[in-house]
Amino acid sequence: MHSVVVASRSADQRDSPREPRNGNSPQLDAVSLAIIQQLQEDGRRPYAAIGKAVGLSEAAVRQRVQKLLDQGVMQIVAVTDPLTVGFRRQAMVGINVEGDVESIADALTGMSEVEYVVMAAGSFDILAEIVCEDDDHLLDVINRRIRALPGVRSTESFVYLKLKKQTYMWGTR
Repeated sequence: MHSVVVASRSADQRDSPREPRNGNSPQLDAVSLAIIQQLQEDGRRPYAAIGKAVGLSEAAVRQRVQKLLDQGVMQIVAVTDPLTVGFRRQAMVGINVEGDVESIADALTGMSEVEYVVMAAGSFDILAEIVCEDDDHLLDVINRRIRALPGVRSTESFVYLKLKKQTYMWGTR
């Protein structure tokens, strides 16, 4: 397990208690971007070391990090390998919707097994990444919960055989 900083670029932060109050994306200066980059490299990097790298005091870095967290710009989380903590099945589920896509996306975000939800253009209206304990659990989530949502027209599941790369190091722009 390791810590990682996930910097939001355009994700809807409605499920976060720290969403931007004005609904607009905060403007980030070069120093804030540099702090995010430092934390993406190592989410446990001491504020003093970050301050040295970006030219601020430890206290100033601490304040900036807190502000970035409060604004919903980033999260600092522990990322695990699902297999090592008891989740043996992962899948991406493509969902086609009839009617309001956002209401289905909102319902999916409330499911603990759903780790990722994106409204998309193309073959599917929504893509949802699901992490489950086993195949029976995955079947239950797809068949009894996702397909039961009013407005879900169809689903297509892509079961993961092996995860080759998972990174949150896209940096800042």
